[in-house]
Amino acid sequence: MKHIVVLTGAGMSAESGIKTFRDADGLWEGHDVMEVASPQGFAANPELVLDFYNQRRRQLFEVQPNTAHTALANLEKNYNVTIVTQNVDDLHERAGSTNVLHLHGELLKARSTYNEMDVQDWNHDLILGDLCVKGYQMRPHIVWFGEAVPMIEKAITICQTADILIIIGTSMQVYPAASLMHYVNPKTNIFYIDLKPAMDSNAQVTVIAEKATIGVDKVIKDLN
Repeated sequence: MKHIVVLTGAGMSAESGIKTFRDADGLWEGHDVMEVASPQGFAANPELVLDFYNQRRRQLFEVQPNTAHTALANLEKNYNVTIVTQNVDDLHERAGSTNVLHLHGELLKARSTYNEMDVQDWNHDLILGDLCVKGYQMRPHIVWFGEAVPMIEKAITICQTADILIIIGTSMQVYPAASLMHYVNPKTNIFYIDLKPAMDSNAQVTVIAEKATIGVDKVIKDLN
């Protein structure tokens, strides 16, 4: 069974109503990203940061997977599918995908500020005073700017085994995630779906300048 690896970014969830800060001159829901997505921002104003992610978490319960999420989940009937996502939502899982790797963390988890391996499921507001078993403040389980991406090595290994690579809704500007396509076999077919693609088609890469729902449908028809 062929192994399809899918790399997804913010454009994957945009049609479900989840915004990306890159759509608004570096502002994310009205905030400078460094205020709400950096260790320095958390140290300076933890209440602001916690409230910001509480709002994102609440929003997540109001949106649904779109047809692109569902189509990728359905690919598992005929392919071995691994999804490597930059997104912190759970829409891939809710659509039915069973093998999802989150590079940048998950909104529905929180972790200890003392021990980053102490990660807990978290589906409600996270506030100051929510402590781990050691008595330290809990924080969003999100990889912030300036922090290491702990799952990147696993993602590289996954990409090295890809027979087909599908990239969806990412600017290809956020590293190290943007480097993952360079780890696939030179003979691996790559499909890149994005409304504003950051590269042109070539012998290995087929660029589809469409939103996720339309682009995924086109790729699946191509695979068949």
